[in-house]
Amino acid sequence: MTPHPDFDVIVFDILGTMVDEPGGIARGVRALRPDLDDAGTDALVRTWYRHVDEQQREIIGGRRPYADSTVIDQEAAARVAAEAGVADEDAIRSLAGAGQRLDPWPDSVPALARLASRFPVVGLSNAGHRALTRINAHSGLRWHQVLSAEDARGYKPDPGVYRLATANTGLAPDRLLMVAAHAWDLRGARAVGLRTAYVERPVGDPPGDGDSFDLTATSLDHLATLLGTD
Repeated sequence: MTPHPDFDVIVFDILGTMVDEPGGIARGVRALRPDLDDAGTDALVRTWYRHVDEQQREIIGGRRPYADSTVIDQEAAARVAAEAGVADEDAIRSLAGAGQRLDPWPDSVPALARLASRFPVVGLSNAGHRALTRINAHSGLRWHQVLSAEDARGYKPDPGVYRLATANTGLAPDRLLMVAAHAWDLRGARAVGLRTAYVERPVGDPPGDGDSFDLTATSLDHLATLLGTD
């Protein structure tokens, strides 16, 4: 295995970057309320994300004790169900599980295998350990190592989460390349010294005018090609 001159290990965000998280949640919402049109479904998906974002920010800010992603997803499902007028507990549990039944993007599995043939590949996710087991099993993603923000008792973009990658690889931050479809995630990684690669996805947070990342790719396949894999 020949290292790249600029880094030794690739670290990947998972939710949104490797798997279609909004699509999985939307399927769960449609199962909960099959009568809804696309606009109604999208509104409930936004309710889910609003709850998750609010609660993660509360935890990062020290205003709420740490709760892992499974707990927050259950809360989000209950909030969505209440807004949708559904009170059935089994239906709410099924909706909460939709956050772990996430399909990979079409190029995720083959491009990850291409990259893993040349570099150590590490997943670094805000999902908790229990959720990651199910997400990776459902999607078929295979890692040399997978790390959860649960071990830092926080959520990205808290610096402690990115430092899990440096601690577990034993490498200086600038020997790691962080790959994500979310500019906010890459800004957090860059703030602690990691190199960064933005990958376009149908969902995510695109770079703003002030962003500058080491690499930009139109897909994970494109990134694998930029990095010289066959």
